[in-house]
Amino acid sequence: MNPSEIISKAKNIESWIIEKRRIIHRHPELMYEEFETSKLVQKTLSDLDIKYEKDIAITGVVGTIGNGNGPCIALRADMDALPIHEETDIEFRSEIDGKMHACGHDCHTAMLLGAARLLKENENEIEGTIKLIFQPAEEGGAGGKMMRDQGVLQNPKVEQIYALHVAGTMPTGTLASREGTLLAATSTVKIIVNGNGGHAAAPHQTIDPVITGAKIIVELQTIISRELNPLESGVISITMIKGGNATNVIPSTMELQGTIRSLTMEGILKLQKRVKELAEATAIANRCEAEVTFPGNDYPPTINNAECWDLGRSSAAEILGTDKVTEMSPIMGGEDFAYYTEEIPGCFSFLGVGNSNLDAIYDVHHPMFKVDEDALSLGTAIHVNNALKALQSLKN
Repeated sequence: MNPSEIISKAKNIESWIIEKRRIIHRHPELMYEEFETSKLVQKTLSDLDIKYEKDIAITGVVGTIGNGNGPCIALRADMDALPIHEETDIEFRSEIDGKMHACGHDCHTAMLLGAARLLKENENEIEGTIKLIFQPAEEGGAGGKMMRDQGVLQNPKVEQIYALHVAGTMPTGTLASREGTLLAATSTVKIIVNGNGGHAAAPHQTIDPVITGAKIIVELQTIISRELNPLESGVISITMIKGGNATNVIPSTMELQGTIRSLTMEGILKLQKRVKELAEATAIANRCEAEVTFPGNDYPPTINNAECWDLGRSSAAEILGTDKVTEMSPIMGGEDFAYYTEEIPGCFSFLGVGNSNLDAIYDVHHPMFKVDEDALSLGTAIHVNNALKALQSLKN
């Protein structure tokens, strides 16, 4: 298929892609709970007569297309939603209170299912293997790491991997990415401040962990502003504070949680070290104790291979037009696609889904996040073109 044929075929199944997306959007599932989404993916692949393996990393699915006589590449989509209550007015809004596809993973899954349909219909043209990776738990669960560790990049060995992520602040019909580091390494921090509680009217008889916690929050910001090279990127954000149950009681403990970001793993380790040192020292200075941990996984930075971005850029330009594909600066968001590109070359790109006429003006992780669904067939077309061009490039 040439690019114009791919665009036409993707447009012809646009309503099918949108229907899949809306079903998933109505029934969002959090990380490692994507059982119904996984069943939808499995049924769709079965209906398309695509071989697949299921129950990888609990709910993950990997489909396989091609004759196996040549190189192997992979396309990846994530499936999990976020614990956010949807506030949009769309007719297919989330039917589950407190859960929403606010990061567009419903779009990612639907676009890849669309690509699966087109690639299967033209399987006779595919010399090699295309793996379709439907991954759980991108939102903090490191599902990419579990999928990788359970062998999705092996048998046959994947030589390159590609992924798309929708972007609400980019106009529909545009794509952006870059060579090298695109997204940050990330870590979670948890600080328990232990003091000695008592009556709020007698603070002198207590050791107040709330005041100490507040001081820690302020002091942590000086790591970025006074210890980090101004030309080096880093973030320390405390985003959760828990402590106390009554207005007239000083609690005995205070809990702080947040995120740490850097464009390198070395930077993450340096920031973690200083967070621990500063929190513990501040607590001691205020007669408290601080227990500092970094729970969960430390996500590596997402780094695009130069050759893969060259291919991805030219592939997207053939679908969208050269003027619609641009280079972007690194951003401090994180992505567990990085676990794949730690092992093999790959490219992660952002696809615009914004449209002010539809009030699709909010970025991901917002309760009002909307998508211009005209972008979905374009995403499918880019997936297909990426796959075919990558196989041809590796074959040559």
